[in-house]
Amino acid sequence: MQCPYAYTVISFFKSDNFGFNGQGMHPLAKIKHLAGQIKVETYALFLAARDSRTPWYVKIVIAVIVGYALSPVDLIPDFIPVIGYLDDLFILPLGIALAVKLIPQPVLADCRARAMQTVNSNKLPVSWVAGIVIILLWIFITVILGVWVYESLIA
Repeated sequence: MQCPYAYTVISFFKSDNFGFNGQGMHPLAKIKHLAGQIKVETYALFLAARDSRTPWYVKIVIAVIVGYALSPVDLIPDFIPVIGYLDDLFILPLGIALAVKLIPQPVLADCRARAMQTVNSNKLPVSWVAGIVIILLWIFITVILGVWVYESLIA
Protein backbone atom coordinates (compact mmCIF):
# COMPACT_ATOMS: atom_id res chain seq x y z
CA MET A 1 0.00 0.00 0.00
CA GLN A 2 1.41 3.35 -1.02
CA CYS A 3 1.71 6.23 1.43
CA PRO A 4 -1.41 8.31 0.59
CA TYR A 5 0.40 11.65 0.65
CA ALA A 6 3.86 10.74 -0.58
CA TYR A 7 3.54 13.16 -3.48
CA THR A 8 1.71 15.90 -1.57
CA VAL A 9 4.32 18.57 -2.19
CA ILE A 10 4.39 17.95 -5.94
CA SER A 11 0.69 17.64 -6.72
CA PHE A 12 -1.40 18.66 -3.73
CA PHE A 13 -4.74 19.08 -5.44
CA LYS A 14 -4.71 15.89 -7.50
CA SER A 15 -7.28 13.73 -5.77
CA ASP A 16 -5.74 10.41 -6.84
CA ASN A 17 -2.86 10.90 -4.39
CA PHE A 18 -5.25 11.05 -1.43
CA GLY A 19 -7.22 7.86 -1.94
CA PHE A 20 -10.60 9.59 -2.38
CA ASN A 21 -12.50 11.31 -5.16
CA GLY A 22 -12.02 14.94 -4.23
CA GLN A 23 -13.47 16.46 -7.42
CA GLY A 24 -15.59 19.44 -6.57
CA MET A 25 -14.37 19.45 -2.97
CA HIS A 26 -13.35 22.66 -1.32
CA PRO A 27 -9.55 22.87 -0.87
CA LEU A 28 -10.03 23.13 2.90
CA ALA A 29 -11.87 19.79 2.90
CA LYS A 30 -8.93 18.22 1.05
CA ILE A 31 -6.51 19.65 3.60
CA LYS A 32 -8.60 18.29 6.49
CA HIS A 33 -8.67 14.86 4.87
CA LEU A 34 -4.90 14.99 4.38
CA ALA A 35 -4.40 15.99 8.03
CA GLY A 36 -6.43 12.97 9.10
CA GLN A 37 -4.32 10.69 6.91
CA ILE A 38 -1.11 12.13 8.36
CA LYS A 39 -2.43 11.53 11.88
CA VAL A 40 -3.20 7.87 11.09
CA GLU A 41 0.17 7.33 9.36
CA THR A 42 2.07 8.95 12.23
CA TYR A 43 0.41 6.75 14.81
CA ALA A 44 0.94 3.69 12.60
CA LEU A 45 4.65 4.55 12.57
CA PHE A 46 4.60 4.83 16.36
CA LEU A 47 3.10 1.35 16.57
CA ALA A 48 5.59 -0.01 14.00
CA ALA A 49 8.49 1.30 16.08
CA ARG A 50 7.27 -0.81 19.00
CA ASP A 51 6.79 -3.93 16.85
CA SER A 52 9.50 -6.60 17.15
CA ARG A 53 9.32 -7.31 13.40
CA THR A 54 10.59 -3.81 12.54
CA PRO A 55 14.39 -3.57 11.96
CA TRP A 56 16.35 -1.53 14.53
CA TYR A 57 17.57 1.11 12.05
CA VAL A 58 13.98 1.75 10.92
CA LYS A 59 12.99 2.15 14.57
CA ILE A 60 15.53 4.98 14.92
CA VAL A 61 14.16 6.78 11.84
CA ILE A 62 10.62 6.31 13.13
CA ALA A 63 11.52 7.55 16.62
CA VAL A 64 12.80 10.84 15.25
CA ILE A 65 9.80 11.36 12.96
CA VAL A 66 7.10 10.32 15.43
CA GLY A 67 8.74 12.19 18.30
CA TYR A 68 8.63 15.36 16.26
CA ALA A 69 5.12 14.74 14.94
CA LEU A 70 3.65 14.08 18.39
CA SER A 71 5.59 16.90 20.01
CA PRO A 72 3.39 19.71 21.30
CA VAL A 73 6.04 22.17 20.07
CA ASP A 74 7.03 22.68 16.40
CA LEU A 75 10.57 23.24 15.18
CA ILE A 76 9.20 26.22 13.25
CA PRO A 77 6.30 27.66 15.29
CA ASP A 78 3.02 27.88 13.37
CA PHE A 79 2.45 31.51 14.33
CA ILE A 80 5.32 32.58 12.03
CA PRO A 81 3.60 33.57 8.76
CA VAL A 82 4.05 31.16 5.84
CA ILE A 83 7.21 29.39 7.03
CA GLY A 84 5.48 28.28 10.24
CA TYR A 85 3.66 25.59 8.29
CA LEU A 86 6.62 24.46 6.19
CA ASP A 87 7.58 21.71 8.62
CA ASP A 88 4.00 20.43 8.68
CA LEU A 89 3.64 20.58 4.89
CA PHE A 90 7.06 19.34 3.78
CA ILE A 91 9.31 17.89 6.47
CA LEU A 92 6.77 15.72 8.24
CA PRO A 93 5.13 14.16 5.14
CA LEU A 94 8.50 13.44 3.54
CA GLY A 95 9.81 11.87 6.75
CA ILE A 96 6.71 9.74 7.10
CA ALA A 97 6.93 8.65 3.45
CA LEU A 98 10.56 7.58 4.01
CA ALA A 99 9.70 5.58 7.11
CA VAL A 100 6.71 3.93 5.40
CA LYS A 101 8.98 2.70 2.62
CA LEU A 102 11.41 1.20 5.16
CA ILE A 103 8.84 -0.73 7.23
CA PRO A 104 8.05 -4.33 6.16
CA GLN A 105 4.60 -4.40 4.49
CA PRO A 106 2.93 -6.94 6.85
CA VAL A 107 3.99 -4.87 9.87
CA LEU A 108 2.76 -1.68 8.24
CA ALA A 109 -0.64 -3.18 7.39
CA ASP A 110 -1.16 -4.38 10.98
CA CYS A 111 -0.08 -1.05 12.43
CA ARG A 112 -2.27 0.97 10.07
CA ALA A 113 -5.34 -1.02 11.09
CA ARG A 114 -4.60 -0.50 14.80
CA ALA A 115 -3.82 3.19 14.20
CA MET A 116 -7.13 3.76 12.41
CA GLN A 117 -9.01 2.34 15.41
CA THR A 118 -7.09 4.53 17.86
CA VAL A 119 -7.42 7.72 15.81
CA ASN A 120 -11.16 7.15 15.38
CA SER A 121 -11.51 6.86 19.16
CA ASN A 122 -9.50 10.12 19.73
CA LYS A 123 -7.01 8.56 22.17
CA LEU A 124 -3.67 9.62 20.64
CA PRO A 125 -0.66 10.01 22.95
CA VAL A 126 1.36 13.23 23.25
CA SER A 127 5.17 13.15 23.40
CA TRP A 128 6.24 15.62 26.08
CA VAL A 129 9.85 14.39 25.87
CA ALA A 130 10.01 15.45 22.22
CA GLY A 131 8.38 18.75 23.18
CA ILE A 132 11.08 19.39 25.77
CA VAL A 133 13.80 18.55 23.23
CA ILE A 134 12.30 21.05 20.74
CA ILE A 135 12.05 23.72 23.46
CA LEU A 136 15.69 23.15 24.44
CA LEU A 137 16.67 23.42 20.78
CA TRP A 138 14.87 26.78 20.53
CA ILE A 139 16.57 28.00 23.71
CA PHE A 140 19.95 26.96 22.30
CA ILE A 141 19.28 28.75 18.99
CA THR A 142 18.07 31.85 20.85
CA VAL A 143 21.21 31.95 23.01
CA ILE A 144 23.50 31.51 19.99
CA LEU A 145 21.69 34.29 18.11
CA GLY A 146 21.74 36.51 21.22
CA VAL A 147 25.49 36.06 21.60
CA TRP A 148 26.01 36.73 17.90
CA VAL A 149 23.91 39.93 18.00
CA TYR A 150 25.62 41.07 21.21
CA GLU A 151 29.07 40.52 19.74
CA SER A 152 28.04 42.28 16.52
CA LEU A 153 26.87 45.36 18.44
CA ILE A 154 29.94 45.49 20.68
CA ALA A 155 32.48 45.08 17.84
